[in-house]
Amino acid sequence: MLKGKTKSGFSYQISQERLDNYELAEAIGGLETNPLELIKVVNLLLGTKQANKLKDHLRDKNGLIPSEKMSNEIQEIFEAQSQLKNS
Repeated sequence: MLKGKTKSGFSYQISQERLDNYELAEAIGGLETNPLELIKVVNLLLGTKQANKLKDHLRDKNGLIPSEKMSNEIQEIFEAQSQLKNS
C-alpha cells in the first residue's frame, strides 16, 4: 500500500494491485504521444472515488481543474512511489 500526501495537501492511498496493473503501465506509456491518456492514468491509479476527490481538491474558483495541476499531482505521486522503492 502506497500512502502519502502531495505538496498541495491531497492525501491518497494506492494498493499494490493498482500499482502493478498492466493497463496502468500501458496508459503511462501512451502519455508521450497522447496527453489525454492522463485521464486513464488518474482513474487506473487512484480509482474512481479518489480520482473524484483529487479533482475536487484541484478545482479553481471557477470550478475548473487545471490540466497542469492534475499532471503535477500525478507526477508527485509517482515520484513518491519511486522514492519508496529506492529506500
